Amino acid sequence: MDTLEALFSLRGHRALVTGASSGLGVECAHALALAGADLALIARREDRVKNLASELEKKYRVRAVGIGADVARDADIESAFSQASRELAGEIDILVNNAGVSPTGRAENFKRDQWDNALAVNLTAPMILSQHVARALIAAKKPGRIINMTSIYGTVASSVYRLSAYSATKAGLANLTRQLAVEWAPYGILVNAIAPGWIPTEATEGGIAKPGNKERMEQFTPLGRLGAPEEIRGAVVFLASAASSYVTGAVLAIDGGYTAW
Repeated sequence: MDTLEALFSLRGHRALVTGASSGLGVECAHALALAGADLALIARREDRVKNLASELEKKYRVRAVGIGADVARDADIESAFSQASRELAGEIDILVNNAGVSPTGRAENFKRDQWDNALAVNLTAPMILSQHVARALIAAKKPGRIINMTSIYGTVASSVYRLSAYSATKAGLANLTRQLAVEWAPYGILVNAIAPGWIPTEATEGGIAKPGNKERMEQFTPLGRLGAPEEIRGAVVFLASAASSYVTGAVLAIDGGYTAW
């Protein structure tokens, strides 16, 4: 690994990104395509992922496919994974479990259906998708990378929003990352996570704009500012590439130092 190409190139790899219709999912897709990976993009908003796939193909000269699916439904996962493997003509060897929901509400009044949906999207879907990827790679005797998108609130509690379900599922996903890393290390499947801090996206910008929220977030971030969506890209390429060949079971915080104190 004595060239940048050897360290970070993803040419010849096939990646699947969930929640790729907006926000950090789009940034993950751009990062992987920039490094040369072919891509399957999954989200409920099929028009968006199809448009993004077309954009990535033109911009980066990679193969990309957009697939409409709800990762809260096992049947959708099964169908989307099969389509992705078929259209990319081989095993998916990079998985980014980015899809997530963050329902808010007082813990004592939190609705069961919201709790169940958060578990389904934020924790169960990453497990099911990881199983699909790992089984195919183990059978083919090929290595791979799984990257789970957790959160700073998988480590600490939120003093800004009431996020009982979100925090619980992200903490669960962080430790699922460690467990899968241990179990699949003998097969060369490296499992890591990224824990973003406050980064304005379509999903978060409304809450950030509420009076006092932005100032409070910046106050407790050592770098003194919110992150930019594209600042997630380097971590994604690192964890997907040969550069991270001795890294597994890690949770990498991209949070401006928020969880450092």
